[in-house]
Amino acid sequence: MAVAYPHFLVSENQATVEQPTLMVSPASACPSVTLTQDDLKKIAAYKAVEHVKSGMVVGLGTGSTAKHAVDRIAELMRQGKLKDIVGIPTSKKTHEQAVSLGIPLSDLDSHPVVDLAIDGADEVDPGLNLVKGRGGSLLREKMVESATKKFIVIVDESKLVNYVGGSGLAMPVEIIPFCWNHSLKRLVSLFPDAGCVGELRKCVETGKAFVTDNGNYIIDLYFEKDMGDLNKASDLILRLPGIVEHGMFLGLATSLIVAGVEGITVKTKIGNELKVFDCYFKNLV
Repeated sequence: MAVAYPHFLVSENQATVEQPTLMVSPASACPSVTLTQDDLKKIAAYKAVEHVKSGMVVGLGTGSTAKHAVDRIAELMRQGKLKDIVGIPTSKKTHEQAVSLGIPLSDLDSHPVVDLAIDGADEVDPGLNLVKGRGGSLLREKMVESATKKFIVIVDESKLVNYVGGSGLAMPVEIIPFCWNHSLKRLVSLFPDAGCVGELRKCVETGKAFVTDNGNYIIDLYFEKDMGDLNKASDLILRLPGIVEHGMFLGLATSLIVAGVEGITVKTKIGNELKVFDCYFKNLV
């Protein structure tokens, strides 16, 4: 990776942005740099971790992007730059990662209010509504990220969509295993005008139903068109018996960090407004 990560400073209230600077490693002294998707994920994750302060209770997200944030937090702890951090993992996988890195862990029973959560997303619409859960951890993620004071979402630019479901990929719904096919049919019937289809998620290796950390199944819904009012859609899904939770995270994100080939974009909610800040990669020589 040629770029360690770009730094630009945002004031505490996110109202002003100082002149951005770009830190380039000596190895990157070349006229052009190709950033992979994983590079972009790491850039976004490192930027988010700048908001972690000593003494915080931090929600640790799950997935390929959030993994970089957990790694970075552990690195700063080893360097002595972060102290007295308590992590709240959002999945068994993240729990195992954090334990292996020496991050002290707890749970919502002991820390019902989280200072900051950092996690990735599968989709982000212009209003910072999210689709999460394609990795299967949506329930625990939503429990932690709905209990946090600040929720920073980190993505590469491929995750931006015009509307929830706009990628054509899955919008997950966690359900109890009992009569799962009945639940699938009822879910699909809720959205006849959106071209909705659904399927039971299965493990690629075994062909058997995918089982979440909570012992549940997942129905993946796919939409050809915008499903319309998201809050209404949420209510309709959650009213069905047997539904545990869905993968729409509505109104939870407070900031979004997007890493793209030309730089970083930060979107932050300030009151009822969405402020946008950009930092462009320039002259990588």
